[in-house]
Amino acid sequence: MKRTTVFADEDDLAIIKAAAARRGVAEAELLRDAIHLAAMANRTWTEPFFTNTYTPEAGPRLPSDKVLQAAWTEKAKGYERTKNPTP
Repeated sequence: MKRTTVFADEDDLAIIKAAAARRGVAEAELLRDAIHLAAMANRTWTEPFFTNTYTPEAGPRLPSDKVLQAAWTEKAKGYERTKNPTP
């Protein structure tokens, strides 16, 4: 690890201090976690995340609009089941 100086808003630091106290960890740990998340969110990759070499083992390949519609239909049915549970 390397030491660095960071300027932060007082209100943000107060929130971090309170969160660290609630979790029972050092403020520095929360700050290191936040820095890591920021670094990963802004990382550039040297290779594509997805490749065209993947093919599903089973089932026909559907056009993306049909896949999306099927996913929404499944979610809607699940939601309806939570509203009207069967005994």
